[in-house]
Amino acid sequence: MTEKVIARRRSLLKGAAVAAGAMAAPMVATAQTATTLRFQSTWPSKDIFHEYANDFAKRVNDMASGKLKIEVLPAGSVVPAFQLLEAVNKGTLDGGHGVAAYHYGKNSALALWGSGPSFGMDPNMLLAWHNYGGGKELLAEIYKSINVDVVSYLYGPMPTQPFGWFKKPIAKLEDLKGIKFRTVGLAVDMFTDMGAAVNPLPGGEIVPALDRGLIDGAEFNNASSDRLLGFPDVVKNCMLQSFHQSGEQFEILFNKGKFDALPAELKAIIDSAVAASSADMLWKATERNSKDYIDLKKQGIKFYKTPNSILQAQLASWDKIMAKKGAENALFKKVLDSQRAYAERAGQWHGDYTVDFKMAYNHYFGKGKKA
Repeated sequence: MTEKVIARRRSLLKGAAVAAGAMAAPMVATAQTATTLRFQSTWPSKDIFHEYANDFAKRVNDMASGKLKIEVLPAGSVVPAFQLLEAVNKGTLDGGHGVAAYHYGKNSALALWGSGPSFGMDPNMLLAWHNYGGGKELLAEIYKSINVDVVSYLYGPMPTQPFGWFKKPIAKLEDLKGIKFRTVGLAVDMFTDMGAAVNPLPGGEIVPALDRGLIDGAEFNNASSDRLLGFPDVVKNCMLQSFHQSGEQFEILFNKGKFDALPAELKAIIDSAVAASSADMLWKATERNSKDYIDLKKQGIKFYKTPNSILQAQLASWDKIMAKKGAENALFKKVLDSQRAYAERAGQWHGDYTVDFKMAYNHYFGKGKKA
């Protein structure tokens, strides 16, 4: 091979390398940088609720394929649990996981997403009202009225919460008089009206307060959370069934500036992750709560059904709360009117169509039945 041919080939190879580099350069320049968002939950790291927050984050992260990563810290890592909304609004946090009732002090209407009997709607029906019956728009209106600029997703219908854990069983309304009790949201008003002395402690402070005798009773949420928080270590009696928070759900918050900056593709992923996480959360709650309920019984915890007289007293107290708060707060009344109209229609359908599952359960597993 002549030197002339060799030189010509070198020239051609060099030109091809330059061309390839020119073609590759735009690809490097347009490569998307991953966005990381720092979240905090309002739950201790060991709580199943914090697990739900991580489940949501993982679902987003997996679907985003590296373009978006949500990191979730437990309660108190950056701010106390009850300061989550303010921290997300200011950008101290990019987002968070909690419940709307924790913002009750900023506007009492925020507690209506969970507190009280919700005119007979269960948590799934309340979410239906939120997403399709005007609740989402009303929540945005409330946040605007208190100068909070966040993007809020409500999801995850919670199973009915117990009336509470007590050092002595509550047999009648008079047994509540003067009891130092922990709850949150408008349940504070309900239990206060029923005679209790209420202290709205965050989740992580409840059991220590019970152990030191600072409170006599408390409610938190469910068998799994209550067990992990340590309720059975300090109290042995739990009253089941209540209207104080029978329709609650979780809230996922984003700082609006951070959320608006995301491309449409990632916003769509978040939308889908919220819906998928909402369903999965309820399935996981059924699995875990039922197991922990049985384990608590084996541990010696005594469970009692809340007497109907107390449930009726809750409804009577709620009527007074609605009238008082509705007269004081136009947005409170606006939310109530919207819920009432939706509940009247949806509740009639639900009640007429839904069979009595307890009848079937008792047929197979009632007293005297054998496998």
